[in-house]
Amino acid sequence: MNSQPKLPRRLFLKGVGATLGLPVLNAMLPTNGWAAGASGAPNRMAFIFVPNGVIVPDWTPQGEGADWQLSPTLEPLANVKDRICVMTGLAQDNAEAKGDGPGDHARSASAFLTGAHPVKTDGVDIKVGISVDQVAAEKIGAATRLPSLELGIEGGRNAGQCDSGYSCAYSNNISWKTPSTPMSKEINPKLVFERMFGAPGDQETAKSRARRDFFRKSILDTVSDDAAKLSSKLGQTDRRKLDEYFSSIREIELRIARSQADATKQKVPQIDLPQRIPRELDDHIRLMFDLLTLAFETDTTRVATFMMANEGSNRSYPMVGVNDGHHHLSHHQNKEDFVASIKKIDKYLMTHFARFIEKLKNTPEGDGSLLDHAMIVYGSAISDGNRHNHNDLPILLAGSGNGTIASNRHLVYPKNTPLNNLFLSMLDRMDAGVEQLGDSTGRLDRLDA
Repeated sequence: MNSQPKLPRRLFLKGVGATLGLPVLNAMLPTNGWAAGASGAPNRMAFIFVPNGVIVPDWTPQGEGADWQLSPTLEPLANVKDRICVMTGLAQDNAEAKGDGPGDHARSASAFLTGAHPVKTDGVDIKVGISVDQVAAEKIGAATRLPSLELGIEGGRNAGQCDSGYSCAYSNNISWKTPSTPMSKEINPKLVFERMFGAPGDQETAKSRARRDFFRKSILDTVSDDAAKLSSKLGQTDRRKLDEYFSSIREIELRIARSQADATKQKVPQIDLPQRIPRELDDHIRLMFDLLTLAFETDTTRVATFMMANEGSNRSYPMVGVNDGHHHLSHHQNKEDFVASIKKIDKYLMTHFARFIEKLKNTPEGDGSLLDHAMIVYGSAISDGNRHNHNDLPILLAGSGNGTIASNRHLVYPKNTPLNNLFLSMLDRMDAGVEQLGDSTGRLDRLDA
């Protein structure tokens, strides 16, 4: 039986100034089927970071193992509960002070994916560790156009002091290529889109980019000839999937264009603001999650991080009735009104995450979905923002990692189990061949399907 696919997996549509990756089509799959974990179904990993801790009683599910119920904060995940593992008992010990005094927010972000203790400095001698995403990118990044993708919602500098003598680089980044080199995140959806789909080596000036954007209504227009030729070779199911994929790209382009138009009309206050990003936080977060979905769908990258806010962020959330700053409220001292506001923020961020996971679940790929071929971590390295503790962390894992992870469970681990044990287990599923990461002590048990 012929087991070769009819089309190559790494297929691109090309046009003037654009190269567009494609989703997995049936015509790319071996004719004898596609078993979970086969090379045609690459595993992906993403790490979604939220700041300032959570209200732990409202986060923690009732029950253990397969006999568990969603907590109030996790209620937005109802439609994907069967694809979720919530983990209690994990810790990032190197986010503790260890004699360095205050600075828990800086240590939370910098230790989150590294499991390393940051050097307390606000100078150029920053040092923490290599993060799990960059370990994976180093091992498997050559298989994709982008070894990794770093996204965020809030900007921020990498110099100066942001938290009790710690460099801003620690609070504003979770991805570290080397112990002294953070991978700065991109917060502008348009630039993310162009990084993903622009021509390799494109060195356009601002003037030529503006001229191209004026004449080019859509990246899809530049690859239309290639797309038409490809469509003629596909079956009905693949043609429908290609149409849906193009529609999703067109929709994102239109939303980016609308955001740019809104920004042009807006009277900008006399402060340093990032340019050309959506004015509304809802739109901004949704766009970034949609871009991350496209990055996975097109196999542009298999490794990503997304900071939904910087650690210590004092952003307000008026869309859910919270007008005070997040960081300020997190020091709630058990005040009822402060606690109620933090609960609203926790649920708001979870609602956006749930929408992203549902979108992955509903995006077909091979004999499953993108969510079947992914591992998505959500959480932080601070548990209770009032106490600034770094154990019993709010961590959940979505996706089945190509059928290797048993979901729909609440896994309770011994107190202070290293979070990096989870990351090491994920790296195994990326075929990274890593034996140690930060303070890991081994693989996390009870994950295997």
